Amino acid sequence: MRAYSKAGFRAVAVASAVLCAPGAWAQTQANAGELIVDGRLRYEHVDQDGLTDADAVTLRLRLGYERELFEHFKVLGEIEGVALVSDDFADTVRTRPGQAVVLDPEALEVNRLQAQWAHGGFGVTLGRQRIILNNARYIGNVGFRQNEQTFDALRLTYRVNENLNFNYIYVDRVRRILGDDSPNGEWRSDSHIGQIDLKTGFGDVSGYALLLDFENAAAQSTQTYGLRWTSTIVADPYRFTLGAEAATQSDYGNSPTSFDLNYYAANAGVQRGQWRFALGGEVLEGNGARGFATPLATLHAFQGWADVFLTTPADGIRDLNGSVSWTDETLAVGRSLTMTARYHDFSSEDGDADFGSEVDAVANWRINERWAVEAKAAFFDGEDPRFADRNKIWLAVEYSL
Repeated sequence: MRAYSKAGFRAVAVASAVLCAPGAWAQTQANAGELIVDGRLRYEHVDQDGLTDADAVTLRLRLGYERELFEHFKVLGEIEGVALVSDDFADTVRTRPGQAVVLDPEALEVNRLQAQWAHGGFGVTLGRQRIILNNARYIGNVGFRQNEQTFDALRLTYRVNENLNFNYIYVDRVRRILGDDSPNGEWRSDSHIGQIDLKTGFGDVSGYALLLDFENAAAQSTQTYGLRWTSTIVADPYRFTLGAEAATQSDYGNSPTSFDLNYYAANAGVQRGQWRFALGGEVLEGNGARGFATPLATLHAFQGWADVFLTTPADGIRDLNGSVSWTDETLAVGRSLTMTARYHDFSSEDGDADFGSEVDAVANWRINERWAVEAKAAFFDGEDPRFADRNKIWLAVEYSL
C-alpha cells in the first residue's frame, strides 16, 4: 500500500501540472474555474512566567485555483506563504532560548494539490488536501495557526443517503504547521482512518477508527476507536444542543511503548435569541508515563486558547468549562459581531492535582463576506509548577475571496 500510494501522489502532481497548463485548459469546455485567495495579518503577544515576552506580526497568504476539467472531475492547486513582519519571538525553527514561542514560522510551500472525482454518492480525493473530521478533535487542519496542516492522502467517501455516510482515508504524509524548515514539519505516515456517520431520530452518531503509524514520530503512533453522539432540540424560543463522546486508545505500529488509555467528553448548550450558554467536560487519561494523544487534531480549539496542554500530561487531564456567547446581526456597520467568554478549570484526570484555570475571550466583527476583524485573549493561572502562568493576546484582520 505504501509503494502504491507514493507513486500515486507523484502521478497526481504531474497530472495536475499538465492539466492546468494553458494548452490543456483551452481544449476543455468546462467552466472557467474558481480563484482562491485567503489572507490574514495578525499580531500575537505572549507573556509567560520565566521567559522573555514574544511579539509576533505575521502575514499569511494562500493563493489557489480550482477548475472542473470535465464532468465530475476537478483539480485544485494552492500555495501558502507566511511572512514575518516582526520577528521578536521564537518559533521552534528559529530557536531563541529563554524567549516565549509563537508557532508561526516563516514558510512558503504547496498547501494543497489534489484531484477529485465525485458522482452518484461516491467521492475520491487524491493528493495534498485539507481534512477535518467531526469537531477536529482528532483530525483537523489547525486553522488558527498561520501555516495550515494538510495531508498527502487518498480519501474515499460514499454517501448512501442523507442519513448514512462512509469515509476512508489513507495518509502518506502529514504536512504540519511548523513547515518545511522544521525537522518536525513533516511526518512520514502509514495511517488508516475510517468513519461512519449516521443520522437518527435520536441525534447524529459517528463511529471512528484511527490507526496512526508514523515513521519519524514513533511515539505518536496509536490506534483509537471511538463513538460520538450529538443532538439538537428546538423548542421555540430555545435551541438545545447535547453531545457525548468516548474513545479508547492503545499502542500501534512503530510505537515504542505499550499503553491503554481512555477519553470521555460531554457538553450541553442552550441558545435563546442572541445569547448562547454552554457547559462542557473532557477527560483524557494518563498512565503516569504518557497521556491520551490526539496528534492530528486542531488542538488550539480544546483545553484553552493559551495552548498550555497541547500534549496531555502523564497524569492525564480533566477540563471542566463553561462559556457564554452573544451575537448581533443587526449592526449599523458590518454584517455581524460575535463575542464569547469561556472559563476552564484544569486538574489531573483523577482530580487529585490542581493544574490551574484559564479565562478566554474573543470578539469577531465580520464586516462583509470578505473582510473580518478579530481580537482574542487567553489568561492562564497555573497552580502546578509544571505549567507556568501565561497571557496571550491576538489582533487579526482576515480577507477571503
